[in-house]
Amino acid sequence: MGIRALSTFGVALGAAPFLIAVLPAGTAAAHGYVSGPASRQAQCAARTVSCGPVQYEPQSVEGPKGQRNCSAGLANFRELDDDGKPWTVHNVRGTVDFTWTLTALHRTASYEYYIGGTRVGYADLGNAVPSSSTQTHTVDLSGFGGKQKLLAIWNIGDTGNAFYACVDLNIGGSSTPTSTPRPTTSAPTTTPRPTSPTTTPRPTDPTTTPRPTTTTRPTTTTRPDPGGSAWRPHATYQVGDQVTYQGAKYRCLQAHTVHDPNWTPSSTPALWQRI
Repeated sequence: MGIRALSTFGVALGAAPFLIAVLPAGTAAAHGYVSGPASRQAQCAARTVSCGPVQYEPQSVEGPKGQRNCSAGLANFRELDDDGKPWTVHNVRGTVDFTWTLTALHRTASYEYYIGGTRVGYADLGNAVPSSSTQTHTVDLSGFGGKQKLLAIWNIGDTGNAFYACVDLNIGGSSTPTSTPRPTTSAPTTTPRPTSPTTTPRPTDPTTTPRPTTTTRPTTTTRPDPGGSAWRPHATYQVGDQVTYQGAKYRCLQAHTVHDPNWTPSSTPALWQRI
C-alpha cells in the first residue's frame, strides 16, 4: 500500500480550482478538510447529515497531533465520531484520490491516512507551505475491502496541532447496478409456401411520380443549459450541473435540493466548485 506523488514537492499533492468558503460571522479561523470524496464534516456542511456546529466550520476540526478519531477530541464536534449517523459511504476501487480544501495555507509537516491502526498513506511535505488551496493524494487501498472508515490527518509544521477528517468507504463496491441482459431470441424458421405457376403479367398503368412525403422531425426533450442557469433557492441540482451566481460559474459536486436559501454556491464548497 503506497501513495503516489502528484506535485513538485515530491509528495502526493495536486492542484484544483480555487474555492472560497464564505462562513457565518463568528466562526473559527479557516484551515482545511477533506472535500472529495466528501468527508463527514463536508457532509455536515452540505446539510446531507444533521450535525452540530461543525456544519458552519468543517475546516476547523483541529486538535493535538497523534489522535486517532474524527473529531480531533473536540466535544463540540463529537457528532463526527458517531458511526451510527447516516454518513454517505463512497464506492471506490483499489486506488483513491483524496482532496483537501485548504482555507489557510499552513506550513505543513506531512499528511497521513489510516484504516484502523494501519497507516495506508503518507506524504512528507518537508515543512513547506502548500502551493495551492487544494491538495490531492492518491492512496493505494488494494489491501482492504468492504466498508471501511478512513482517517485523514494534516500535520501542521509550525505548531503541535493537526487537522482530522474521516471518510466512509466501500472498497471494491460499485455505485452503478449491473443489469442482466435479456436473452436474444430468433424468429422461428418457416418453410416457404410453394409458388404459383408463372403467369404473364398484365400491362401496368403508366408510371406516376409519387408526391413527396413530409418528414416529421423527432421531438426531443432537453434540460435547460446548466451553464446558463442562475442558481435558485429550492431548486434540485445533480452532479455536474453548472450555474451562475454573483457573476461566477460553479459546478455541482453533490446532488442536492436547496432547502435553505443560505446554501449559496459561494458558501457551500462541499456542494459547489467554482470554475
